[in-house]
Order: sequence, then structure tokens, then C-alpha cells
Amino acid sequence: MPDAPRRIIHVDMDAFYASVEQRDDPALRGRPLAVGGSPQSRGVVAAASYEARAFGVRSAIPMSRALRLCPELVIVRPDFARYRAASQRVMEILRSCTPLVEPLSLDEAYLDVTENLWGEPLATPIAKTIKARIREELNLTASAGVAPNKFLAKIASGWKKPDGLTVIPPERVELFLQELSVDALWGVGPVTAKKLRAIGIERLVDVRSADAALLRRTVGGLAEWLTRLSHGDDPRPVQPDRPWKSISGETTYADDLRDASEIRREIERLAQRVAESLRRKKLRARTVTIKVRYADFSTVTRSHTGAAPTRDGGDMAARALLLLERTEAGRRAVRLLGVGAHGLLGEDEDSGAAEPLLL
Repeated sequence: MPDAPRRIIHVDMDAFYASVEQRDDPALRGRPLAVGGSPQSRGVVAAASYEARAFGVRSAIPMSRALRLCPELVIVRPDFARYRAASQRVMEILRSCTPLVEPLSLDEAYLDVTENLWGEPLATPIAKTIKARIREELNLTASAGVAPNKFLAKIASGWKKPDGLTVIPPERVELFLQELSVDALWGVGPVTAKKLRAIGIERLVDVRSADAALLRRTVGGLAEWLTRLSHGDDPRPVQPDRPWKSISGETTYADDLRDASEIRREIERLAQRVAESLRRKKLRARTVTIKVRYADFSTVTRSHTGAAPTRDGGDMAARALLLLERTEAGRRAVRLLGVGAHGLLGEDEDSGAAEPLLL
């Protein structure tokens, strides 16, 4: 039946980095824990245990603020090798059910289990089995959302964290939508939510009755997409081999960089690191970008698009250094530097003819 609803699961590991640390070190269990950088070196929280979240500690906030919120906070430096290893085992469990697995990051993924290798006709038993296997094989917990599409499944997975399971069958979609605020809409952050509330849209379903012209003036090209989501309509398929769109690396410095030579060396180092990542993934980039954040937090970006794609470290570094000359780095103190590669192509993809572009 072409119109039969899909069975989509969104699996989201619970406080993943922090949970791996607590699993591997019994002394950390039950304690408020943050994974991230040092508060003395402008570190930020990469992940927080649920014990830390009770104090208001959240990812992406400065570690210094996290310590003020929770003076007893235990801080652990991230160990991404261990997190990647745990993530690979999670993904192996997911792929044992279906090849239609779309990882979003190390700790979350979509699955389309409409047809699956386990021969299970219902998605809920699959989600329960996945959660049980993750607990038994990795001693970690995951939350899962089951729904007819990706938008609803992702909301559902966060509904009863940690170790939650929320199922939205097709016949309950409308009831579920009626409970959601406008913040739940895909692509609506705090700024957009404020704009929508200013025109009277408080709940997700309020988008349906909004004046179309007013909605377009408020959110631009996002209006049509938000209207579809307000009806619970998300046709996006699970894409198991989603192509890389960009690769980048950046560093925030404990002490602001002021020496021009040191800044140039850092840009070269970052460019070489990005080039090495391109080589490992067998990709080439047409566009090189740099990001410079000054001591006052103002940020500039510069980019260069070449006629031929590359993954040569020397070429990328040379282009990044040329872009650096078009900033005030060295004349102004620098807090953060970044180098990125965009317009990525595989080894056999034709880049097409294009003139170099400098922005």
C-alpha cells in the first residue's frame, strides 16, 4: 500500500558522553558530572549527567557557569575515542535490524523499520528490543520515539527521558500535535519562536490558521515547511548514506592570540587537519573557509572557491592563509580560529567548470 504509514524510530542515547564516563568509572556514578573543558581555559560543557542537570547544568554553557550552578560538579575531559567506540556498537545494534539507519551524531539516529531484518511487523517491539540490547550489551540507556515520520519520532524520543519510550501511532498524531508549543517545530529556535509568538502563534497547531502572507513576512521561506509540520506532515525519508556537506575544525584558545606568526601557524595546522579528514573520507573540497573570532566575540568568515576541488593540505593551507590576510587577525587579539571545507565531492564526482570565487 503506497499510502501506508511508515514506521520510524528515533533512538537518542541518554546523556551519552557523561553516561559512558559513569559506566567506566564507578566513582563517578550518582555524582553531578560534566564532560568538557577546564573552567580556567574557557571550556564549555559538552555533556552533563542527569545529576548535574538537576542543578541547571546543560551542554554548551561555559564550564565556569556550570561550576557556579553546581559547586560540587565533577569535570572530566572528553575521550572521543571511547565515545566513538560505544557509538559504533550502538549503530551495529541498529543495523542488525535494518540497513535504513541515518546517524545524526554519535548518540542519535533514525531507523525506518517499516520493513526490517527481524521480520517484526510492529515498531514498538523493535524499539523495546533495541533499548534492551543497548542496556545489556553496553550498560547504557537510550530513549526512543516511535512515529509515522522523522519529525514526530524525534520529538517523541525526548518526551520521557531518560530511558524513555514514547509511541505515537497514526491515529494519535493529531492529539499529540495539539499538546505541542510552537518551539517544537523543526527549525524553530528561540529567536523564531519569539517572532511567531509576536504574531499570536503560541501552539504548533496555531500555524495552521495563521495568515499566510503574515507568516511569510515573519519567517520567510520557512513558512511552507512549518505549515506542513503543523499538520504532522514530514515526508523526508531515512537516508542511510547521507553525504558529507562540510568538514571543519576550530580551536578556542585559553589565552587570546596576538602574535601574527602564531596565528598563521594555527591556521596552517587547522587546514592540514581538515585536509587529513578529507583524505580519510576520500573527499575533495571546492571551497575553503576560515572563521576568526576576536577577543570581543565579534566573528568574521572568509571563503574561497577554486576551479578544481582539492584535499591537498598545502593547497588548503595556502588558501586559508590568503583569506586570513583579509581579516584583522594579528592587529586584533583572536579568541577562536577555524578552517572549513565545503562543496565536497567524492573521488569520481565531476566538479564541473567554475571560476574561482573569493568572498
